[in-house]
Amino acid sequence: MEKRKKTILRLCESAIMIALATVLSMIKFANLPFGGSVTLCSMLPLVLIAYRYKWKWGVLTGVVYGLVQMVLGANNLSYGTSVLAVILIILFDYLVAFGVIGFAGVFRDKFHNQPLEIALGAFLACALRYICHFISGWAVWKMWAPEGQPAWLYSVTYNATYMVPETIVTIVVGVLIALVLDFRKDTVGALKRA
Repeated sequence: MEKRKKTILRLCESAIMIALATVLSMIKFANLPFGGSVTLCSMLPLVLIAYRYKWKWGVLTGVVYGLVQMVLGANNLSYGTSVLAVILIILFDYLVAFGVIGFAGVFRDKFHNQPLEIALGAFLACALRYICHFISGWAVWKMWAPEGQPAWLYSVTYNATYMVPETIVTIVVGVLIALVLDFRKDTVGALKRA
């Protein structure tokens, strides 16, 4: 396939996966009061793009998705009590938090086992996203911590309540899809041969 066609395919696939991730982010099983939710695998399309095109492209795709999420959640910026707080929200709740999902692609071709590589990539992406939300929770959202509870502990527990289930769902569904579809082929979603 010529280079131009490959670039167009990559851009189209990424746009479709960003749109799919956005729609899936609106299907929520649990929605927490101060942000965060357990969705119907909204991170998985980004994990798959990162796996398919490796981590650099995945990070770029994640940042674009973060911009979309920031526009949809723009009212969260009003909770920032200072310019620094708003900057931290933009970075650690949106741009960096979703950009790190691109690191799901770092395991591609490391173990020659696509389901394992996708599972490890999804776990890494979710762990990095959790760290971003932890930083934001500790630095910005600490005002919501119950009286007497340290801000760091509040952030650890609050963010775990949605990130742990989101991680489990993303890994399980990612592995199931990876057992059926081969994301390493040029043909989009080529069925794996037995």
